[in-house]
Amino acid sequence: MKITPQTIADVLLIEPKVFGDERGYFFESFRQDLFEAATGYPVNFIQDNESKSGKGVLRNLHFQRPPYAQSKLVRVIEGDVLDIAVDLRQGSPAFGQHASARLSGKNKHQLFIPRGFAHGFIVLSETATFVYKVDNVYAPEHDCGIYYADTSLGIDWQLPQQDIKTSEKDATLPTLAELTESTPEALFQYGSTLYD
Repeated sequence: MKITPQTIADVLLIEPKVFGDERGYFFESFRQDLFEAATGYPVNFIQDNESKSGKGVLRNLHFQRPPYAQSKLVRVIEGDVLDIAVDLRQGSPAFGQHASARLSGKNKHQLFIPRGFAHGFIVLSETATFVYKVDNVYAPEHDCGIYYADTSLGIDWQLPQQDIKTSEKDATLPTLAELTESTPEALFQYGSTLYD
């Protein structure tokens, strides 16, 4: 596999080795020993999730507060999405900045998003099937998010605003500044040990 740090170095683009012929293709979508050796991240993925969405659906910038913070390994089985990770580690040189990648069923790229980041994606194709691994259980009482159209984040979602479809809950999430002011304990500390 080829691993490339993104604009925020802790977010990693993973390109698996795909073996294809006239019958179709095969690839290892995850192998823990190779992943940990290549990335240095000691992860223990405990759950797989899958969603299917239509064009313009935006699954917002979500994260979970400690002790239920999650790392994610995300990919697309069919379709095309723009995937976004926002750095929420206070004290990080990249705090409030984002990394992005196009993930598709065709390119088979994956994005590793470590703990300390908010994550979201938007569907750019007619439909997309999105799958991801997480290393912590869903804990609704620790669930948080940031408003996707927060201008301070500088995210180009690559579709006109009128074509973006999001949930009522996601449309009312706070901006990063509002979250930082009202609930600073929801954010992470840069350099903290998130994998113990």
